Amino acid sequence: MYIVSYYGAGKDNVSTTSSPTSSSSSVPSLSVISAIEEISLTERALHMLALIVVVCQLVMADPGTPPSLTWQRKVNDEESVLQQFSLRFKEIVHMLPIGFRLCRYIQASNAQGKNTIFSPFTKRTITADHGCPLGGVGAGSIGRSYRGEFQRWQLFPTTCVDKPVLANQFSVFVSRPNGQKYSSVLCTPNEAMLQEISAEGIRSWDWNLKGQNAAYHALYPRAWTVYEGEPDPELKIVCRQISPVIPHNYKESSFPVAAFTFTLYNSGNTDAEVSLLFTWENSVGGDSGNSGGHYNSKITMIDGTHAVLLHHKTANGLSPVTYAIAAENRDGIEISECPCFVISGDSTGITAKEMWQAIKEHGSFDHLNCGKTSLPSAQGSSIGAAIAASFTVPAGSTENATFSLRYTKFYGTRGNAAANIASDAIHDHHDWESQIDAWQKPILEDKRFPEWYPLSLFNELYFLNAGATVWTDGSPPAHSLISIGDQKFSLDRYEPDVVDPIKITDQNDTAVNILERMASILDNRYRAVGSNSAFGPKLLQEGEENIGQFLYLEGIEYKMWNTYDVHFYSSFALIMLFPKLQLSVQRDFAAAVLMHDPSKVKLLCDGTLVPRKVLGAVPHDIGLDDPWFEVNAYNIFNTDRWKDLNSKFVLQIYRDVVATGDQKFAESVWPAVYVGLAYLDQFDRDGDGMIENEGFPDQTYDTWTVTGVSAYSGGLWVAALQAASAMAHIVGDKGSEDYFWYRFQKAKAVYEKLWNGSYFNYDNSGGSNSHSIQADQYARACGLLPIVDEDKVNLALKKIFEFNVLKIKDGRRGAVNGIFPDGTLDLSSMQSREIWSGVTYALAASMIQEGLMDMGFETASGVYETAWSGKGLGYAFQTPEGWNTNDQYRSLSYMRPLAVWAMQWALSQPTPSWQEQTRPEVTEESIRKQHLAFSQVARLLKLSEETPKTFLRSLYDYTSNMMWT
Repeated sequence: MYIVSYYGAGKDNVSTTSSPTSSSSSVPSLSVISAIEEISLTERALHMLALIVVVCQLVMADPGTPPSLTWQRKVNDEESVLQQFSLRFKEIVHMLPIGFRLCRYIQASNAQGKNTIFSPFTKRTITADHGCPLGGVGAGSIGRSYRGEFQRWQLFPTTCVDKPVLANQFSVFVSRPNGQKYSSVLCTPNEAMLQEISAEGIRSWDWNLKGQNAAYHALYPRAWTVYEGEPDPELKIVCRQISPVIPHNYKESSFPVAAFTFTLYNSGNTDAEVSLLFTWENSVGGDSGNSGGHYNSKITMIDGTHAVLLHHKTANGLSPVTYAIAAENRDGIEISECPCFVISGDSTGITAKEMWQAIKEHGSFDHLNCGKTSLPSAQGSSIGAAIAASFTVPAGSTENATFSLRYTKFYGTRGNAAANIASDAIHDHHDWESQIDAWQKPILEDKRFPEWYPLSLFNELYFLNAGATVWTDGSPPAHSLISIGDQKFSLDRYEPDVVDPIKITDQNDTAVNILERMASILDNRYRAVGSNSAFGPKLLQEGEENIGQFLYLEGIEYKMWNTYDVHFYSSFALIMLFPKLQLSVQRDFAAAVLMHDPSKVKLLCDGTLVPRKVLGAVPHDIGLDDPWFEVNAYNIFNTDRWKDLNSKFVLQIYRDVVATGDQKFAESVWPAVYVGLAYLDQFDRDGDGMIENEGFPDQTYDTWTVTGVSAYSGGLWVAALQAASAMAHIVGDKGSEDYFWYRFQKAKAVYEKLWNGSYFNYDNSGGSNSHSIQADQYARACGLLPIVDEDKVNLALKKIFEFNVLKIKDGRRGAVNGIFPDGTLDLSSMQSREIWSGVTYALAASMIQEGLMDMGFETASGVYETAWSGKGLGYAFQTPEGWNTNDQYRSLSYMRPLAVWAMQWALSQPTPSWQEQTRPEVTEESIRKQHLAFSQVARLLKLSEETPKTFLRSLYDYTSNMMWT
């Protein structure tokens, strides 16, 4: 068995408990173990571990054939040429001021050594050959193409290196008694990159794989590559890749491990002498292998496993990494190592060409005279290591082999941690696969589903690994600033012995509690730095498990952690598969609602300075360079004035309580729910019970202006009020239960005025796009009433299907965001004319929830046809935010497409323990006291009026808007 891993040291107090192992196997193992000793988020060290393990096991076993339903490509398939989005002239004019300020923001951030949330000037290597990435959840990722290349390196937060490291390869050497010999790297040659390599380097290897008889299959977290008669026409090789992404398994799923099991079928009449070779460059992607100072060393593990460690001295202030390739001996298997070979440059040692010729000629490295430790590599030179397992596959027989990759907190930070992980990977990877089978099989066999659905459902989960995910051990994060400043505060650090100066003769305990916190904060201004952050674990009650904190980027191109308006869609994957992580994210945002940060941020939309985050507002994101402390890295618009975030918070909290039945969680976040609604209430300008949008893109569609009562934000508000009433019932707040039910009924009546007989208008402003048909519609929270009459919900969904879906390339691209009743696209903004993959999935989920299952699957099939099918646009394992009707993508590898799990939620959602029942009429008089208390909280949370626009800005906006009409 081969094992590849990298290992990282994290906090000193990390648990050193090893994972349980199954019964010992008699098979040999070959492993590569790498370690990231510490990963930092710019100035602040993020305490987490990283480790990759690759296991290759040789045993007599059943064939590792792919299941019948997989995403498939030929290894030599030609890639699609991806086309990036372009702006129309009017859009360029409209965004010109933002673009100017964006350039200045990027320049200033670069000068300060900070990340930027987005940079159009960053050049990336864009390909369409991606396959399943390697590893578990939360500690970095290494991608792999369907051709066999290791690429898209994300070992450090916010850092993504797309280009493959060509020296990282599996290779096979076969010899027959009749003198026939075959050898090849098990990857189709990348001619452009190989031409840049010296003749003494890896270009000298046998890149003989043609690929016409090799096929790749993927069903995340597993993939299979089947080599039919290549390079030996009588030898079939199947490589099965397994990562331990296992629902509800929070231990193994955190491992940086991907197991590669090689099954070899000898159909010939003679025995085949086979050597499997694994090579690994001392690199973390890109040109990092040339930075110098890297060295390799041989070790022997306690259980007799032989290994080579690759010590990488990472440049540019990043933490060092140690890889290892290791092998376990057993009878019949010969293990040999080449601890160091020179890939390029002037480092001391044998060349890549000499290493290849040695294994090709002798079948092992035993004749090489290698020391235990190599000299450090020279600057401008790169080195690698190799390990080989040589064995016989008898005629008509089968042999198996396996590899794996992991990263975790469960093994400590020093000593034999890497070896322990390698050993456990050898023993446990079969159990991981059994658990994956048990999870996926019922869905694969469900006859209700079209064949494409399980492929999209499972493969979109790649983002839980490749979305730059970070999973901490739950300890308080270190803060990069010496002091937060004496003006920051948080309501969740409330001192109960402080006398409340505000007297309310009311039984609404929630409102009184909030007001007491506001008063007491004046006497508790100076607090520990850690308390003034969005640190969710401090909301844990006695006896609750601290699972750690979870981060993932909005996308590889949009660098913000846990972007909440997008997480609203993608969170269905977490709540269904890893609910403890979802609750952890929710606690962080609940803590953020109750914090206030008055430090100033300059907006890109108009250059004004606004507070970073005000009390009561749900932040757009949890931050970038300093997550949990500096929230709202997004700085295009003032998201404290967005109309969707707070409603989405309430709806997610309610759904998560229904899904988990966690009463303690419900009680701990209820104050944040109450405050969030009280804050949003200020945007009900006319007191009719409905919030109004303010004439700028104040929701997730942040280039699409909306004014007044809107179908999107208004619908979320109505649903959130009903969900809050249900939440109040769960936590035993009877006064709030009745009050929010009354507010729900009042808001619902206003919302229904958007109904025009067949759908809900985009907004009620009377503007040029007010009658646009918007695809994104929220119908109801789980187990509750629809926000409007059911017949209207059904009519609206059918209208959206007829126009937004079927009128766009016969329904083969998904649902366009905006379209007019005459069938023309809404061209009022870049986003109105786009098709968003995650929104299409969410729309399909709404259809399924309302009993329109066939319509829902047909709607979502457009995303499959575009992103995943062989006739599509080549977005597999990097599904973008969206594309337009010209088949141009925007923002590859995006968070929102995880919303496909909203469809699975709609198909199998749990029944709430509390069902909506006929209740006595709630009158305005009966909730008067609750309204007075709620209004007092809302008044204290109200924002000051914004500075009026300058004359030049007003003139520019007027001229720009005239161009749209």
